[in-house]
Amino acid sequence: MTATPIRLLLVDDDPLVRAGLALMIGGAGDIEIVGEAADGDEAETVAARTGPDVVLMDLRMPAVDGITATRRLRALPDAPEVVVLTTFHADEQVLHALRAGAAGFVLKDTPPAEIVDAVRRVAAGEPVLSPAVTRQLMRHAAGTAADSRQARARARLARLNEREREVAVAVGRGLANAQIAAELFMSVPTVKTHVSRILAKLDLGNRVQIALLAYDGGYLEDGRREGSPGDARTDAPGDGRGDTPEAGH
Repeated sequence: MTATPIRLLLVDDDPLVRAGLALMIGGAGDIEIVGEAADGDEAETVAARTGPDVVLMDLRMPAVDGITATRRLRALPDAPEVVVLTTFHADEQVLHALRAGAAGFVLKDTPPAEIVDAVRRVAAGEPVLSPAVTRQLMRHAAGTAADSRQARARARLARLNEREREVAVAVGRGLANAQIAAELFMSVPTVKTHVSRILAKLDLGNRVQIALLAYDGGYLEDGRREGSPGDARTDAPGDGRGDTPEAGH
């Protein structure tokens, strides 16, 4: 039986960029481009009509920008995954998009095969964001709001029990479900249950948002969880590639 293609929506205000993306991705037999949109407002309309699984979203667009559009799309009942298109790694707008629910980002000059891989990965429930890049983005967050942001993050994380907080920090370190299970001496299904509970308790949309909350709360500063022994390097392998589609969250 042939697998159902991944339904993809392209959103960019430049028609040449959209055409280039369509050309690059069109050769992938497991991805179907179901629509295009020129701004965030149109993206919401087209998404409602076509039901995409994944949206490739430009950040800077007239009228409704990519951040606002991402937030709106992720609030839909059958929310598509969103991958942000950007020009620079260390773009603070990317961080805002991740907080709005994007599952990761790719640079506009990323090789076609890597863009296709990113679409496949987010469709399978995997984030497209390495821990090292997350740390780089966090350094670009507004310093003046750091203290209040940490207080808010810690207050939210306090809703979790101790085991759930351990899983949240492990997710923030970029560990896949199997790696978390091995490190915390639990089964993979139990890890999946904890992740699902974390998402529900904290009203989060994906693993990237769990990771950002752990960073905001100061649990991953200097690669070490505060108040906890042992090394927890944030640039260790485990950017989500280890999660298999059946791993779910």
